[in-house]
Amino acid sequence: MAVCPTDCFYKTDDGIVLHDKDLCIGCGYCLYACPFGAPQFPQQDAFGERGKMDKCTFCAGGPAESKEEEYEKYGSNRIAEGKLPLCAEMCSTKALLAGDAQDVADIFRQRVVHRGHKDGAWSNNPQASADNLAYDAAHKG
Repeated sequence: MAVCPTDCFYKTDDGIVLHDKDLCIGCGYCLYACPFGAPQFPQQDAFGERGKMDKCTFCAGGPAESKEEEYEKYGSNRIAEGKLPLCAEMCSTKALLAGDAQDVADIFRQRVVHRGHKDGAWSNNPQASADNLAYDAAHKG
């Protein structure tokens, strides 16, 4: 993220945005700049001091010298193990999905068609009809 004065954010080859907790100074700029609300600041320090930023790592770990240090700072690196993030794997309703963006979009299109929403479930756009969504899902591309 361009607003970070210490440039602690980076993107992995998989497209996952991670941060280096050792570089973070807790300024809070990312909190205001992120449109997804990902950065979180623990309120455990005295006098409302923010502390360092934390965010979901998509279970992809983070920069560390050893696996033990990575686990301590960022949690398990399930992506490196070929697994899905734990939240997506354990979601009993399968509302949380993870994986290739096109595959996830196709699953959502199929769900919309299955539920019979003529307007695409969340759109007032007449172009987003169930027929168009079914066509898109069937012709991936």
